[in-house]
Amino acid sequence: MLGLGVRFVVRKVCAKNAALECYYLKQFAAATQCHPMLSAHRAKYTNASKYKGGKLAGQRQKAIESERERSAPEDEQPSDGGDNRSELIEDREYDSVASTAMHVTKQLLNVQHVAIIQPYIKWGPRKNPTKPELLLQEAEALVRSLPRWNIELTMKVPVETLDKRQLFGTGKLEELRGIIQAHQESGTPLTCVFISKGTLTYSQKQSLEQAFRLPVMDRYSVVVQILRLHAVSMEAKLQVALAELPYIWSQVKDQEGSPKGPAGGGRIFLSDSQRQMLQLRERKLRNELATIRSHRELLRNRRRQKNFPVVAVVGYTNAGKTSLIKALTEEQSLQPRDQLFATLDVTAHAGRLPCKLEVLYMDTVGFMADIPTGLIECFVATLEDAMLADVIVHVQDMAHEACSEQRAHVERTLGKLMHSGERPLSPERIINVGNKIDLVPDPSALAVECNDYGRLHLISSQTLVGVHELLLEVERRVLKVTGRQRIVIRVPMGGPEMAWLYKNAAVTESAADPENAERLLVSVVITDAKLQQFRHLFIRKRS
Repeated sequence: MLGLGVRFVVRKVCAKNAALECYYLKQFAAATQCHPMLSAHRAKYTNASKYKGGKLAGQRQKAIESERERSAPEDEQPSDGGDNRSELIEDREYDSVASTAMHVTKQLLNVQHVAIIQPYIKWGPRKNPTKPELLLQEAEALVRSLPRWNIELTMKVPVETLDKRQLFGTGKLEELRGIIQAHQESGTPLTCVFISKGTLTYSQKQSLEQAFRLPVMDRYSVVVQILRLHAVSMEAKLQVALAELPYIWSQVKDQEGSPKGPAGGGRIFLSDSQRQMLQLRERKLRNELATIRSHRELLRNRRRQKNFPVVAVVGYTNAGKTSLIKALTEEQSLQPRDQLFATLDVTAHAGRLPCKLEVLYMDTVGFMADIPTGLIECFVATLEDAMLADVIVHVQDMAHEACSEQRAHVERTLGKLMHSGERPLSPERIINVGNKIDLVPDPSALAVECNDYGRLHLISSQTLVGVHELLLEVERRVLKVTGRQRIVIRVPMGGPEMAWLYKNAAVTESAADPENAERLLVSVVITDAKLQQFRHLFIRKRS
């Protein structure tokens, strides 16, 4: 009944989308009729038949058949719809628009010489609790995450507010222009200026580009460039593609509201045909991601049927989430990378607790401060696995100076991502882990923070200090949250009871009953529901 209901909803929604798409296609065709160069691309956006419900229903069935649980990427997709998804990723017409709006490229072919400017509010209620030096370090780490990008110049600039039309005052802007110009004449010529601010408005970006005579990027566009580089699976590529659109639309809206003249530019940022192309692209991306979301729901239901407890590992980017999973599972194929946003695809890794119970550890995309909500929201489908997990392990980088701010940011983001009706973030579901203590000069000083913050498990994923104790804590929480218990059951030797327990519970050990040589004492970890089923099948029948 559940499968039929889902297919009915998908067909109904897709039929509605097809009707809407036909309307937009007529408008798009009329707007682009006079553009011969767009005719080749137009056919790509005029095949509404690809969104009929039968195909999506087929994808759902194929997802069930191709689903792989153990140590498999959770984003593996059904093969249907692959051509359409490839067209969305390889779209030259869109790439030209994105390159103009964001200065991002598909491939990093050329060496970039970057100047980083970190604006910060010096005083007032909107002052960032993180020190400007640490903000600048994070901006530098973002740039270093991109190969062939070299940092040539860094500056910290105090401002009264980040909302000024030109961001910097006239005097400060003239000073910055002089510094950049002097560097251009005496040092390695710069190719780009990175303003470490979440999103620059169109007028801010244009005034800065006019002053510096160089392309200007903000944190949103730099992060998108990193995500493009690290996106491997089709789901990650589609999510990154969708994450780019809010930025482009924000630049268009800001340009529309700006006056004519030097400040506003007085030029058309997007033609009508380009606007319609973006609208159709957004609709198609959302449809494809809705299919993927349905596929993820199937995977979660499959895990529930198999009674696999799920442990999600979350944290700030580069906190060591993948390294921790490798330490907990001893999975040698995992290759952690010392990069920001190294993990974009949620992957499931099978592990075994000390009580022999099998669990799945979910590796998730990392969080980062000063990233607009629109960018994070595109990864909600991926982060749902973390929100619905039985236990959440929050990994924190204890060697980072801004560890407290990073922890608070992750907690705020997790709170925002929770929706009504989902499992609440109760304390018994969350395990706080302090990682990288091997990089802390004085680990004993961390005891003070542990007392201030509460129970914080200090570990090192590299040296494995504290990992076994953490594994025992994960076991305790999993058993408590999932309603499992450890018991010893006396069963006949060679009877069907033993085979049933191995299939439906975690058998820790078995030994001969000293009081009866024909029976075994079996230690198991079992849910209440399975225990009742065992009693019904074997104990009551014998009685």
